[in-house]
Amino acid sequence: MATQRRRRSGGTRTAQRTGNRVRNRDNEGIIPVLAMAVREVERAVEGRQLTSGQRARFQASALLARAERANVRNDATLTNAQRDTQLKRLEGLATILAQIATREPSLFSLLQEDAEVSDATRRLEREMQQQAGVELLEEPEPEISFSNVVRERTALPHSVVQAQLAHPFLVPDFSQAPPRVRGHLAGWELIEPLLNSFEQAAPGAPASMALPDPRPVLLPDGLDLMAHQAKLLASVADGHRTFLLADEPGLGKTAQALLAAQAAQAFPLLAIVPNVVKTNWAREAQMWTPSRSVTVVHGDGLDVDGFADIVVVNYEVLDRHVGWMGEHGFRGLVVDEAHYIKNKKSQRSQNVLEVSDRIRQRVARPLLMALTGTPLINDIDDFRAIWQMLGWIEEKKPGNSLMAALEETGFTPADHAFYPAARQAVVDLGIVRRRKVDVAADIPARRIADLPVELEGAMGRSIRDAEQQLAQRLVGRYQAALEHRRPGASVLDAAGIDLELVRRVAEREVAEGSEAKTGDNVFTMVRKIGQAKAELAADYAVQLARSTGKVVFFAKHLDVMDTAEELFARRGVGSTSIRGDQTRTARDQAIDSFTHDPDVQVIVCSLTAAGVGINLQVSSNVVLSELSWTNAEQTQAIDRVHRIGQTEPVTAWRIIAAQTIDAKIAELIDAKAGLAARALDGAAEESSSTVDVQVETLAAILTDALVAASPED
Repeated sequence: MATQRRRRSGGTRTAQRTGNRVRNRDNEGIIPVLAMAVREVERAVEGRQLTSGQRARFQASALLARAERANVRNDATLTNAQRDTQLKRLEGLATILAQIATREPSLFSLLQEDAEVSDATRRLEREMQQQAGVELLEEPEPEISFSNVVRERTALPHSVVQAQLAHPFLVPDFSQAPPRVRGHLAGWELIEPLLNSFEQAAPGAPASMALPDPRPVLLPDGLDLMAHQAKLLASVADGHRTFLLADEPGLGKTAQALLAAQAAQAFPLLAIVPNVVKTNWAREAQMWTPSRSVTVVHGDGLDVDGFADIVVVNYEVLDRHVGWMGEHGFRGLVVDEAHYIKNKKSQRSQNVLEVSDRIRQRVARPLLMALTGTPLINDIDDFRAIWQMLGWIEEKKPGNSLMAALEETGFTPADHAFYPAARQAVVDLGIVRRRKVDVAADIPARRIADLPVELEGAMGRSIRDAEQQLAQRLVGRYQAALEHRRPGASVLDAAGIDLELVRRVAEREVAEGSEAKTGDNVFTMVRKIGQAKAELAADYAVQLARSTGKVVFFAKHLDVMDTAEELFARRGVGSTSIRGDQTRTARDQAIDSFTHDPDVQVIVCSLTAAGVGINLQVSSNVVLSELSWTNAEQTQAIDRVHRIGQTEPVTAWRIIAAQTIDAKIAELIDAKAGLAARALDGAAEESSSTVDVQVETLAAILTDALVAASPED
């Protein structure tokens, strides 16, 4: 931002200094330079040859046009006629920019006020200003280093201190450090050519490194690996240690990362993940690597286990823990949803890069994995931070391993053959990309994937308090009923609980709750949980839309649908909706736009209004933001996508609020569905009703509360 402020103030001073001399001549000043640049981008778009360089030129032109318009409006030396003439010329340029973006919609994001400005864009801005005769003040760009990143708070959990004291001899391991390479490429600028090698890739060029055949893997009981997962583990067994794992969502990247750490003995392992999947990571770690202990870092990490084999931390609190994490002796690092670090100048990215750098300083060949189904958000420049995190490149040059591979090609960037060879060299470092359609034989045609999320803040505390009050109310009712029962009428289980009475109390609560207009009951709590999950679920839908295409988003309540649509609008994701109060014409229009309009990426559907009678098979991903009370309703929603004519495997992402009544409802729905499937041999009918699930949910809450309150033996 400092560079941008300098540029704009410099432009103003130049406008005041040059006055009418520049502005009275159509072939001088910034506007003719902008016109040439805009026309060049226009030709590139028309010829379908838009590169990252042309994207930077487009953004630089828009920024300079915006700044020049402000200069013209504020220039007191201009007459009204001169000002009007200049503004009309700038409006013409703005119109052309808009028309270009209409033909290439990905450029619209570069026109936003808060769009990130790349180094290439800033460089082009200065070049265009110099070409226009603008005198710029030479101010050095401050170097961003790990040492001068300011962090508001640092933390050092007590158990981490104990763990480090218990293992004081974890010295750095440089036994396999690759030697520095210096050959015919010395002196060449190589980062831009490497990026260009991906942008100019020939059709059909490999997008994934060659992987060995699968080998037997010892897994926990009841778990199986798909062939594409086993191939990556075979590569780890062969000694490969860096991966950009870019499989499409739903292909088991988390399991692959955890089992890769097991195969490489890369413990302790650090996993840096978005907050929305933090709980899910801990659960997956316990499932796939049950012999390894796992701890999750919350806030300042007061309850973290410093001796754990797997440490899970989210991006938002990482800045507090960079210090000790860099010295803890981690042998592996996994960065989930790695596209989060695409902006290298953000503090989040700097934190991740510092942790990675310090791990690589201590261990010569750690396991480093970047997981993302969306490796590129805007352009090829998004690769930079991920490559640097993996150690493939440094700030301004390739890392040792990549440099050695480039030297072996025998080419320089002046040779056309350099680019396909350079691209292959990067791919061979560990890019792995598989699509659902490529491994369709390995995965179920229809799959439900649970995504637990944590409810934080005031809303999360409110829900937890309400659940505690509900449990206390149920316990009070149970104890009062127990006192009035005839002696000998109760049949107690091993824990001393009358299960029949528990169910009667739960049934009464359901009956009263369904009629109550105010107060917290099971129904109001489920609604509050849906509201609290709304943005988290919508955020995940945005990730899916950007990485896999169109997404169907289901919710029960209108306020949840409203919240989701508002978030999609803020993120620039086009959406439409199907609601219960729509006319048939409006519903058909919504379905048609979702099916045929490439700019409409998400359709927000009411579970009750859109659960039957519509066809949305243009998508293969469903997000269930709120849980239904029955498996039948859930299945009906998924079947809007999973139906005859669907050509891709379908994944339904069920968003579940961890450690709340939400999780109990999900477990009961699954148990009822499994029972029905076994009893009816796949029949579509369901053996339980809505009330059954509601009653059993409350019965489970009451039983847990009674067990917790009972004295220990």
